[in-house]
Amino acid sequence: MVDIRPLVAESRDRAGKGAARATRRAGRVPAVIYGNKLDPVMISMNPIELVKELRTGLFFSRVFEIEVDGKTERVLPRDVQFHPVTDNAMHVDFMRFSKKTKFAVEVTVDFINEEEAPGLKRGGVLNVVRHAVELLCSPDNIPESIVGDLTGMDIGDSLHISQFTLPEGVAPTITDRDFTVATIAAPSVEELPEDEEDEAIEGEEGEEGAEGEGEEGAEEASED
Repeated sequence: MVDIRPLVAESRDRAGKGAARATRRAGRVPAVIYGNKLDPVMISMNPIELVKELRTGLFFSRVFEIEVDGKTERVLPRDVQFHPVTDNAMHVDFMRFSKKTKFAVEVTVDFINEEEAPGLKRGGVLNVVRHAVELLCSPDNIPESIVGDLTGMDIGDSLHISQFTLPEGVAPTITDRDFTVATIAAPSVEELPEDEEDEAIEGEEGEEGAEGEGEEGAEEASED
């Protein structure tokens, strides 16, 4: 089930750049709620609460219930404008939706059962091709994440989107191919077996010894 987050906002009387600047001077963030064939509602938000939600990294894949003047609006964030210098949020767009509405949202990818992947046990590396996947779903059915099971994966194996279990009514926006989400790659540097490593060390010591003998011989010749 989708995680619906509550937010409290205050209504604004006027739209436009001047009104938005006045809202920011008052220490709040201007925003608008629109869509679903209803009139737009101008609101302002507490910047501390807004920043807390933005920092989760899940802001655009969450449904919010915004309380304004005793009424509740169920919305999905569609855009945030940031200040080019301070990077503070300057304006937020929220969109209403109906039961039939579907959005394309990016959902993070998690992985489980790393200990059950033979390729990782043998020194392979999990190469994540897509840390997030764009899915088409209704706002009430947005998954927090999708989970890839690494059980049985060996070096050279790939995990494709078809191997993920998606909630009912949720589908990837890419439909023309079974795209790769992750692979088990071979280690970039392979360790030498102990006996070969010992031989390599002995060879280096022998070369150093030969160099030392040459230097001693050169010193003796110069003394003669």
